[in-house]
Amino acid sequence: MVDTTALSERIRFLVAKVDELRAQLRDRFHGQDETIERLVLAVLAGGHVLLEGAPGLGKTTLVHALADGVRLDFQRLQCTPDLMPSDIVGGRILSNLDGEGSDDGPFKLVKGPVFTNVLLADEINRATPRAQSALLEAMQERQVTLYDRTHPLSAPFFVVATQNPIEMEGTYPLPEAQLDRFLFKLELGLPPLADVCEILGMTTGTAPEEVGPRLSRDELLELQTLVREITAPSDVIERVGRLVLATHPGNETAPAAVRDAVRYGASIRGGQAILLASKARALLRGATNASMEDVESVAVPALRHRLVPSFEGEAAGFDADAVARAVLEATA
Repeated sequence: MVDTTALSERIRFLVAKVDELRAQLRDRFHGQDETIERLVLAVLAGGHVLLEGAPGLGKTTLVHALADGVRLDFQRLQCTPDLMPSDIVGGRILSNLDGEGSDDGPFKLVKGPVFTNVLLADEINRATPRAQSALLEAMQERQVTLYDRTHPLSAPFFVVATQNPIEMEGTYPLPEAQLDRFLFKLELGLPPLADVCEILGMTTGTAPEEVGPRLSRDELLELQTLVREITAPSDVIERVGRLVLATHPGNETAPAAVRDAVRYGASIRGGQAILLASKARALLRGATNASMEDVESVAVPALRHRLVPSFEGEAAGFDADAVARAVLEATA
């Protein structure tokens, strides 16, 4: 029999640790509270995050701060046009000419940076589609196939990828299959003047004092398990299902904004992203059930990168956020 009192106390303890992590991120990354909140939700939901913004806005700083706040293995992958798939997943090198005592004969397996807990794929859209595709299996199945063997990745595993706006020179669009593997797409803009001044003062003075991690690996895994144990009432699940269907222009429930500007809508994976993020938000606010408010809070960042514009939509200046909000209103 489950001791509900002990479980409640444990949940309060873990949520307090997450609050400490969020506070630490806000101290290191000013003016982006909403971005920090959603990044933490994605981590608790076990999902990956795509951060988009112009150079110099602190995307890499934010991910470094997250890695500092969680006691996990961390690797940084700098994406460039000459990046090869083997630079991500690894490969075999000749190390033992006689091949004795090795299952791989004369070759030695060298694992790439993807074999970690937190992978920062910096400027992912500067890598070619061939290199980007090396992350697909790892992001979905949490495993990597090298030659004739499959290697599971250590849990937890999540990718935080940064990218510059797609219209910038020297970038490659991420294919739909790659985008769909990100739970959230978060967009960074310039913070208010007061925060800009604080950032300028903080980053041009003495180095900030280092802080320790706020969450351990086991605590994060426990939180991810608790997120999946949060209940989603049938009406909430139905709302998420209607949201997904309403993003497709051929569906009878699609609003005019979708029919006029969208070619392809969100996948089932998009609905899973909304539901898991809603459960994570419910956990952090001390609830045992995901609510409609939770769904509405996370739907836009979960949908914005899953809406593929039509030719007419692109010509009219496609606004994915506006379309996602129209879908929310149509399914309310």
